[in-house]
Amino acid sequence: MSDKKWRFLHTGGGDAAYNMAVDEALLLSVSRGDSLPIVRFYRWQPAAMSIGCFQKSISEINIAALREHGYGFVRRPTGGRAVFHDCELTYSIIVSEQEEQVPRTVNEAYRVLSEGLLFGFRKIGLNAEMIRLHDKSQNPSDQQLRTAACFDAPSWYELVVEGKKIAGSAQTRQKGVLLQHGSILLELDIQKYLQMLVVDERLSRDRLAKKLAKNAVAINDLRRLKGLPTLQISDLEEPFKQGLREALGIDWVSDQLTVAEHTQALQLVREKYGTDSWNYQK
Repeated sequence: MSDKKWRFLHTGGGDAAYNMAVDEALLLSVSRGDSLPIVRFYRWQPAAMSIGCFQKSISEINIAALREHGYGFVRRPTGGRAVFHDCELTYSIIVSEQEEQVPRTVNEAYRVLSEGLLFGFRKIGLNAEMIRLHDKSQNPSDQQLRTAACFDAPSWYELVVEGKKIAGSAQTRQKGVLLQHGSILLELDIQKYLQMLVVDERLSRDRLAKKLAKNAVAINDLRRLKGLPTLQISDLEEPFKQGLREALGIDWVSDQLTVAEHTQALQLVREKYGTDSWNYQK
């Protein structure tokens, strides 16, 4: 048993605006000193596209296609690129920068917090590795084929299986608190993903699809190749919960949103994440 206690919340399915609002409400709760550090699991209902806080929306995302299919859309409070949240388990980690587990630099904090995901992948039979990558390592032809998609873009510490990216994460620090959240892909429908992006007409969608398939992979794709039975999203929850606990050296306090946190999340939906002024500001 560890003497370090963190809250664990599974908030179930929510729409795009609410999911991002809850993450910010929890960040504010930790900032005020009202909460222990937090790990949260959640899902997206309906499926949705999220983009990084500095990313262009109209020029990079096919808003018409999202609306046609009834999918959600939201700008995250974190950086990074576009993620289509469909068949995945999403996690967030919210912790004070003063916690001893949190390195001062963004890249090292990403490495430490992502170790729990690494352990989780191994618990479901996938030999995941964390490798250090640099955008500058890409050759010019790769750069020309970059899309707005998160899983098409390398980051400093990448979680890979057999050389392919298997998890995408983004991070921000606000009010003395670190928020990292990301996607653990169960399935990846590349054609659907690309349909939701604006792709330069000079580029071949088939070529882009092949590049994305080369760079990214989902859990069930790998399990099928290994002759293992496919999993459901619910099958991922306990392995990744255990992996994060072991990596962080903590014990869980199973919890739910407080009334204050839920109320603040609803306010953030009304005033920020559910508004055109936030989502389409760039």
